[in-house]
Amino acid sequence: MQRTATVLVYSDDANTREQVRLAAGRRPAADAPQIEYVECATLPAVLSTLEEGGIDVCVLDGESTPAGGMGVCRQIKDEIYNCPPVLLLIGRPQDAWLATWSRAESAVAHPLEAGELAASLAALLRRRLPHVA
Repeated sequence: MQRTATVLVYSDDANTREQVRLAAGRRPAADAPQIEYVECATLPAVLSTLEEGGIDVCVLDGESTPAGGMGVCRQIKDEIYNCPPVLLLIGRPQDAWLATWSRAESAVAHPLEAGELAASLAALLRRRLPHVA
């Protein structure tokens, strides 16, 4: 059975949210489900969207202000039951240890490279939704 996956994209920067959508596209890999995006620009929007349920993967911008994606990731891992996997956008490759600290399942460094972002997102979708892959 094929279904659409829902991906939450959090960044205070509309350009970053657009870059994620354009890099991953409607289907990040041939064996991944199609994606519907939900965009959030603030921490309260992220929390309320996750509380409503239905999110399969979160993409969080570690460079967001005032609530950075790393802190948001730690918070949702503590507060959201059955929290979706997180792909964290980090400032530079050397920040990968911070992604581990935040409990993100995957990390991609800025500037975003479309192939790397799509592959990371597809891997998380396959893990979360193995029956549709």
